[in-house]
Amino acid sequence: MSWIESIPYEKAVGKLKLIYDRLSGGDKPIDHVLTVHGLRPHTLEGHLSLYRSVLHHSSNTLFPWFLEAIGTYVSILNGCEYCKVHHLRGVKNNLKDDLKFREIQLAFQNNTLEVVFDNREVVAFEYARKLTEKPASIQPTDITILRKSGWDDGQILEINQVVAYFNYANRTVLGLGVCLE
Repeated sequence: MSWIESIPYEKAVGKLKLIYDRLSGGDKPIDHVLTVHGLRPHTLEGHLSLYRSVLHHSSNTLFPWFLEAIGTYVSILNGCEYCKVHHLRGVKNNLKDDLKFREIQLAFQNNTLEVVFDNREVVAFEYARKLTEKPASIQPTDITILRKSGWDDGQILEINQVVAYFNYANRTVLGLGVCLE
């Protein structure tokens, strides 16, 4: 599961058990990226709050499938197989279009985003790449490029927060050896 002790549902007590019960309803397995927080439930609460706000908040204006696609792309850039697999599933579930999903999968696999995504979306992926690989190189011109491509400042914030969240989640997974099994 991970390189540090993880607390599975069956061994959870107290606050952790309450959190797990909220997540699973008692019958669904808890993802390993969450059980790795078992020794410090307060970090699990923070992780969940950030995750829900960034990807699943009703005030977000970007399509959930697109937010998941950005997160998947960041995970690919970081070499995080765990998050890539989980969030590709999120793209598929939110998109509800199997043909487009297969095209997106191939675009990620072949690094040909411009084949499937429109120019506006490609610019968002380019920003995600730069923020992931060279965060200190981000300049006001990067935001200007996003604006000129049709993103408003609130949408730019949504994109930024997804990129930042996935860099956090990828480093949690990779840094603690969280695995898919």
